[in-house]
Amino acid sequence: MKKILFIYGTRPEAIKMAPLVKEFQKNPNIFKVVVCLTGQHRQMLDQINEFFSIKGDYDLNLMKPNQTLFDIVSGCLLGLKDCLEKEKPDLVFVQGDTSTVLAGALASYFLKLPLAHLEAGLRSGNKYSPFPEEGNRILTGHIADWHFAPTERAVKNLHSEGITKNIYNVGNTAIDALHLGLNLIKKNDECVYKNFFNFLDFSKRIILVTGHRRESFGVGFEHICKAYSTYCRSSF
Repeated sequence: MKKILFIYGTRPEAIKMAPLVKEFQKNPNIFKVVVCLTGQHRQMLDQINEFFSIKGDYDLNLMKPNQTLFDIVSGCLLGLKDCLEKEKPDLVFVQGDTSTVLAGALASYFLKLPLAHLEAGLRSGNKYSPFPEEGNRILTGHIADWHFAPTERAVKNLHSEGITKNIYNVGNTAIDALHLGLNLIKKNDECVYKNFFNFLDFSKRIILVTGHRRESFGVGFEHICKAYSTYCRSSF
């Protein structure tokens, strides 16, 4: 039996990790799944785990008022040291480009544990934009042993940095999470699922738009709205 340890701590990580965690959990005779939450986000993280019925085996509960990058990364490293040394996983998964990801990658590297990076290879070309995400994903990419990229362009980005082994173009697991969520809603009449979306009128066509929080206000949000307005006029 192989022990797979998932490290995540924010809402987007939880969303994109959920399909993978649930898939591994379907095979308990082959995999022992361990989930370590850092709590970089708190309420938003808990909400997603509740929706997908995922419980953390470890919770570092790091979130505190006015936390800095120094607080998050150092707290993660120390907390993950104990978790990783105790569990000794066969493979560690991190997802994306958060401070949790960087700390998870470093902790795995320090303990010489195999590391898989989900959503590998995204690049802006400017290490300060987005900050600190661009630096986090570059550093993690050069530490990871397995690279699961969302697009062909992400694969090429890795190649351009000299990373050529164990790269797989698997698509964006946010789409898998969407389908997983829809199936949960369809299969369950219990309000635990439907309460999340009781503000929607499903008699109408629904368009799902996702974006980084920096794009949810100001010019970035205006550009998204204009793009979808153009798309809707031409498609519906």
